[in-house]
Amino acid sequence: MSLPDLPNPRPGPAAGHVYLVGAGPGDPELLTLRGARLVAGADAIVYDNLVSPAIVDLAPATAERHYVGKKAADHTLPQDDINQLLVRLAQAGKRVVRLKGGDPFIFGRGGEEMEVLVAAGITVEVVPGVTAAAGIAAYAGIPLTHRDHARSVVFTTGFLKDGALDLDWPMLARRGQTLVIYMGISRLPDICRELVAHGLPAETPAGVVERGTTPAQRVAVGTLANLPQVVADEGIRPPALTIVGDVVGLYPRLAWFAPDSAPTAHPPHAGCSAVHRAGDER
Repeated sequence: MSLPDLPNPRPGPAAGHVYLVGAGPGDPELLTLRGARLVAGADAIVYDNLVSPAIVDLAPATAERHYVGKKAADHTLPQDDINQLLVRLAQAGKRVVRLKGGDPFIFGRGGEEMEVLVAAGITVEVVPGVTAAAGIAAYAGIPLTHRDHARSVVFTTGFLKDGALDLDWPMLARRGQTLVIYMGISRLPDICRELVAHGLPAETPAGVVERGTTPAQRVAVGTLANLPQVVADEGIRPPALTIVGDVVGLYPRLAWFAPDSAPTAHPPHAGCSAVHRAGDER
């Protein structure tokens, strides 16, 4: 992966600054030009579990590399320690790039980190990234909005800070919208049950995308009634994104990422499911 030779009217990274850079949902080609140029000029890279190695490799060989990835119940560094690491690196005069999967300000804890940095007197630039909802849905062929199916889209998390699943279920279960759930695989049976209990029909199309935008992408689709069983049967594991709404019914027709392995199933209904593995060898 290399940078295109395009005009760059903006300055490169400055010493003693921190750049919160969204690395996108997995495919390194989805990194912004601004993000790529900052990585290429960094003295220190602090990066998460979901950041593509190809993006980290854009950094100079002399740059410090600090892996601080988080998985469920497995944190390389607690968040408070990550915050202080960023402060120390910046106070040492380094050009620090904090790489985050997706977008820093959408379930990326970028706001928490920025609060600490600003309180320490460190200047921060935020570089937006392609958030998982937009990038992964696009690669799965599931439009988040559609004039015939969804008038709005809602992002929520299935993993709260205290471990509780205390969400605004009546709002999330409204018809005519698309619901995207980050970090919800471990609670998927509870999520589907609550959505049905609060008004969504059990036959509402729903899907899970594992490792979206990468060659390992898998898409499992079904309904709120059977999606947890489909996901369990197929061994779908995090990182994965859940999408609920009528737009998921378009997936069998619009899947484009690996056309040779696209399913032939009809749009999902009760008792119907399909799994699509991007990158399968045929």
